[in-house]
Amino acid sequence: MANLTEWGHDELPEPRPISMRNVFRVIGPGAILLATSIGGGEWLVGPAMVVKHGASILWIATIGIVLQVLFNLEAIRYTLYTGEPILSGIMRLRPGANFWGITYIGLAAAQLGVPALASACAAVIFTGVTGQLPQADGSDAATLVFITYGVMGLAFAILLFGGTVERMLEYASWAMVTYIFAFLVFVNIAFVPWPHTAETLTGFVEFGTIPANMDWLLLASLAATAGSGGIGNLTISNWIRDKGWGMGGCVGAIPSAFGGKKIELSHTGKVFPVTASNLQRWRTWWTYVAVDQVWLWGVGCFLGMFLNVNLASAIIPAEVDLRGPAAGAFQAEYMAKHLWTGLWYLGLLNGFWILFSTHLGNTDILVRTITDVLWVASSRVRSTPRLHVGRIYFGLLCVFSLWGAVIVNFGTAMTQFQVLAAIAGLVLVPASLQILRINTTLLPPELRPSWWRRVALVLCAGFYALVCLLVLISRLPLLAK
Repeated sequence: MANLTEWGHDELPEPRPISMRNVFRVIGPGAILLATSIGGGEWLVGPAMVVKHGASILWIATIGIVLQVLFNLEAIRYTLYTGEPILSGIMRLRPGANFWGITYIGLAAAQLGVPALASACAAVIFTGVTGQLPQADGSDAATLVFITYGVMGLAFAILLFGGTVERMLEYASWAMVTYIFAFLVFVNIAFVPWPHTAETLTGFVEFGTIPANMDWLLLASLAATAGSGGIGNLTISNWIRDKGWGMGGCVGAIPSAFGGKKIELSHTGKVFPVTASNLQRWRTWWTYVAVDQVWLWGVGCFLGMFLNVNLASAIIPAEVDLRGPAAGAFQAEYMAKHLWTGLWYLGLLNGFWILFSTHLGNTDILVRTITDVLWVASSRVRSTPRLHVGRIYFGLLCVFSLWGAVIVNFGTAMTQFQVLAAIAGLVLVPASLQILRINTTLLPPELRPSWWRRVALVLCAGFYALVCLLVLISRLPLLAK
């Protein structure tokens, strides 16, 4: 790796005129991130927290989602101007590409190298086939691992084909998100009493309420994964680039291993001159970004968290521990017991789509992050004969699929997911401050964020630093033993 080359120059591509039809034709990265986000936080951690501690803890999710929306917007700001993902911008900071490239490769592997959501998805499939939840004594462990391999294999196959990986993910994500929200809205309206719904909604604004005997690691998991968390938030800029938004339309995209070999990806970005016409185009692109991130992803995260925890807390008794090997399948069991037996398979199907969509997105995030870092920072990788970016992506996909097949044998889906979430929160601390530095020094003054957006990035770093500190303090007695 070496320090990155200077940007090229070009005109900012003309966006489609703003209209409702064009909005639905243009947006898409937010759907991918939403499908990835509506998973462990909403289906596993959120219900576990609310069933155990009550809805008053949901203000943590409110803060997490709002801060991550602003984080995402600022990451995208850099990509609209340069066509580079935000990690390329981070690698332009001191001490250089070597240090930050290796650092974020390590963080991506640590956060997403464990296929926790595939394990949870396996529990849902097991329950659907056998008609019973996996046993807590570990007697079903080998079967669960075998099913997890199948889930990982399905995700592997989906990511291989199409013109670009982003396009294939977008199509799959829209389909999964549509089913998930249609099911959740129907069940909540049809079966959950309004007083309970009102109590859940109130929990999102009961700021400062901390129940007794708080599990701080579980709270940290909720704070990070109420939105996307960590590397996932950074990767939104990669999907924006591959979608061709802003200057991303001048640099190419990551092609699929099969079906996308003619697509090229530049290792460095291009910037545009700040002229009246380009500023007008910029404002139009920014409107699409706001719709994609605020209204599609941000509102979708709130709605997904609300619908999941409202349903779970209405039907699952407080004494039930949702962190065992059956995590992800409890909702279907209690829906069938207390609401309608027909919801057994519909609930399991919903749980499958929620968890599988997140595993699919996480797999792409992990492989995409490392692919981009290697392609951008290493001239040796780019100059290797017959090695194009699609083959790098495919090779890393194989490596991490094999790694996941090994690591999945250790721990339950919930314990693996809590580790994932803790690292996700940690990633947001330095990344927030780095984005602040990038957008206030590398971008021209006309495109830099306003003062309140800068304050939001500092608050994001401070909030997740505090959460990580509370987790560390709570674990000190265990570490001392």
